[in-house]
Amino acid sequence: MNTRNHPSLVDRRTFLKGVGVSLALPFMDSLAAPTATATPPVRLAFMYMPHGVIMDQFWPKSQDEFLHSPPPIIQSLKPIMDQCLMMKGISGVPTEPFGGAPHALELSTWLTARLPDADSRNRINISISADQIMANYVGAQTLLPSLELATMPQTWKENQEGLHEGYYNHCSFRSPTQPVPAETDPRNVLNRLFGKRGEEGKVTRANPLDRRMLDRVLGGARDLRRTLARGDQHKLDEYLDSVRSVERRIAAIETRQQNAALEKNGVGPSKRHATDSAPIEVKIPEGDKRSEYMQVMCDLTILAFQTDTTRVSTYIGSRPNGASYPELGFSNQHHSQTHYGSDQEMIRKVAAINQLNVDQFAYMVKKIHALQEGDGTLLDNCIMMWGSGLEDGDNHRRDNLPFIIAGKGGGSIKTGRFLSEVKGNQGDLLTTLLTCAGIPLDRPIGIATKQIAEMMT
Repeated sequence: MNTRNHPSLVDRRTFLKGVGVSLALPFMDSLAAPTATATPPVRLAFMYMPHGVIMDQFWPKSQDEFLHSPPPIIQSLKPIMDQCLMMKGISGVPTEPFGGAPHALELSTWLTARLPDADSRNRINISISADQIMANYVGAQTLLPSLELATMPQTWKENQEGLHEGYYNHCSFRSPTQPVPAETDPRNVLNRLFGKRGEEGKVTRANPLDRRMLDRVLGGARDLRRTLARGDQHKLDEYLDSVRSVERRIAAIETRQQNAALEKNGVGPSKRHATDSAPIEVKIPEGDKRSEYMQVMCDLTILAFQTDTTRVSTYIGSRPNGASYPELGFSNQHHSQTHYGSDQEMIRKVAAINQLNVDQFAYMVKKIHALQEGDGTLLDNCIMMWGSGLEDGDNHRRDNLPFIIAGKGGGSIKTGRFLSEVKGNQGDLLTTLLTCAGIPLDRPIGIATKQIAEMMT
């Protein structure tokens, strides 16, 4: 039996509780039952960026360059490149008979490795996605079966090749006909992870990290701390500091959103009165730093994994239209720059967007690598995949999709390598990742025909 995802592991996940708030704690050896296995479970995370990459600024030319002087787009991964694996030669799903729907397909096929049903284009009919396959297997052992996040609302209206607009906005599918909505509001994510629970365990709208509530919970943490070994005391302190940090950053974003919404309507914050109503709708301001928003979502993923609140997470960094990155010094939308031809300025902008997105992945991976778990790090027990559903946005090619994998998957993946001549497809990759995560499969995923043996130890 695969012990990595066995229910007995829940013995080491403990909750601090206070006034209806439950806060799951990291795995700690001091809390392990005498008969419980010490092997942590494997977590699986996917992080998506649309429109492909500038290839010559993404792919290393050799193993030595990969480890010691990586190309500009992946430069931020250099300190942890020994924890990463890159493979060149993974092809996407062939697009026929949907050749005119590159953007509807790049996202919807990314985790399904399968085309939509051509005979029912106006409704969702594709395949269960890889993240939900794993959620079905391990989800009953955690508070949340899976966590789906997105930077932008999944509301884009477009019908390429007559395909349902949902294909343009979703990569997670609970069944062939059920897309899984992603959460875009960090506060709602906090409610799901650490929320106050009312009748029948349903999450209420109360602020899960209200200071009075959290102070009561932390009072219990102080009592618990005295019973822990020194190493677990440090782990508990580090975790609670992370919870506080995420809460402060989300509060700061919310304040800026509220002020921006007020000023848009001619009401400056200094003019507000106690009786003024709060804005009806709060959105991320276009001028806000998208990278900061993405980092908060990455931190929430880390907390969810660290506490074993979920073992499966999917994050759509942006959908295939509408994203811009003002912190890069230009306001052009991502998609508009990807049809660059020979325009060097447009190529520079796309490369900068690529790098910013990989930087957020690197931020998350570095932070996970710094967290201890068992005899190693949290990253040792994770499989984190960053990638895109197109090779490049200029020609919409799918012959060589960009992927970066980080984490050893509990010892199942051999990292620190660049494999330049891998032969496989998107389904092969997903099938291999789930196998490495300990998920038994009764059939390959999508168009898969094999496992990619070179990935595994």
